[in-house]
Amino acid sequence: MKTLLDPDRALTEGLAAIRAQYHVPADFPPEVLAAADAAATRAPAAHVDRTAIPFVTLDPAASTDLDQAFAIEAAGGDLLLRYAIADVAWFVDEGGALDAEAWRRGESLYLPDGKAALYPASLGEGAASLLPNGDRPAVIFAVRVAADGAARLDGVERAVIRSRAKLAYETVTAADLPAGFAELSARIGAAEARRGAARVDPPEQELARNGDGRLQLRFRPREESEDQNAAMSLATNMAVADALVAHHTGLFRVMPGPDGRAVARLRNAATALGIDWPAALPLEDFQRGLDGHDARQAAMMVAIRRAGEGASYAPYQPDVVPWHAAVAATYAHATAPLRRLADRYVVQAALAVANGLPVPDFVTAAFGKLPAVMAHSGAIAGSIDRAVIDMAEAVTLDGQQGRTFDALILDRDRGSVRIQLRDRPVVARVSSEAGEPGDVITVRLDAADPVKRALRFSRVA
Repeated sequence: MKTLLDPDRALTEGLAAIRAQYHVPADFPPEVLAAADAAATRAPAAHVDRTAIPFVTLDPAASTDLDQAFAIEAAGGDLLLRYAIADVAWFVDEGGALDAEAWRRGESLYLPDGKAALYPASLGEGAASLLPNGDRPAVIFAVRVAADGAARLDGVERAVIRSRAKLAYETVTAADLPAGFAELSARIGAAEARRGAARVDPPEQELARNGDGRLQLRFRPREESEDQNAAMSLATNMAVADALVAHHTGLFRVMPGPDGRAVARLRNAATALGIDWPAALPLEDFQRGLDGHDARQAAMMVAIRRAGEGASYAPYQPDVVPWHAAVAATYAHATAPLRRLADRYVVQAALAVANGLPVPDFVTAAFGKLPAVMAHSGAIAGSIDRAVIDMAEAVTLDGQQGRTFDALILDRDRGSVRIQLRDRPVVARVSSEAGEPGDVITVRLDAADPVKRALRFSRVA
């Protein structure tokens, strides 16, 4: 939950507890800040001039750590996407203070009241960010997208770019965007559907007051431009992954699909939320039809996102196809180096192979070490996200102790059942020896503690 409205500071104490529990860093050590300030003065020296290309960025309005800028042009029947990525490696010396701190952090951590960034602001929100207030060093991926949505890496170069505009999801219009933007997204989306991709991008949750003054969790629907923007990253990351596999190198994002038990739980969740899921309809087809503007369907999208074993990182291995089930393709992370450590190395590998150069030894060595580092930081980020949602659920139910709710059993295990409330996307465990998945039961809320992020229910019928 990276976005959370909290007008009455109902979460202040709970968020402080989360930061303390997960040791979220409040700032950077002085030597790291000094190294960042020095690096920020470094002028591009290995970059061609591409300032004539009309790049723009598209992000949430408040974002200042801008990893990507883009330009699109027709190339025969293809669309040529030039995707400029912040050249973080230009500023960060291997083995230096900035590098060591980034390896300790792994990725930026986001909480509703602020973030713990991967790099200090003088870089991440200044010299390395692709802001429209001057020239910036970048790595440009040229990605050729065919009429059928197939994406191929056409070239990679270090370049100086100049963003023409900082566009925002909330306010952007079609006239602000390059010609071909919507068509590019449509092509990539059609290719996803043909592959049977099961990628789900649920809306973010917000805490706000309803008509009777009670706090409630609600979903912020995703903007169309947000999904269209995500398609560019998807196509680029897939094209980079294919190029790295072809050169027997790389670091890949891999994920298995949900197993049979997880799918059964999801079917029960759909029943609890009152969503029709025909028995013969596969999960990937069902989820593509969900609408994030509908609160119940948005809750279902969140449940699907949480259902799998989760994605992980894997270095290239001979005779092993690195597969990402949600994308239904080979996939790498290359487009967010300001926020993820691994991307910095994938970008450098892609830059090498696209130009016929050997991948630097330190990059290859990093591919072997990064899965463990990213797994650790990803686990912390995931725990923080879950803790924030647990806390918000407790906030919305605090004061309703003693009330009964209808709930549906999702699954059971050793004397307890996992339930989902039928009028809101709250999942909890309840002690019960009776009941099977799919049964509707009545539970009573016995306790709700926002600071401890705890809900306790008991079964009454």
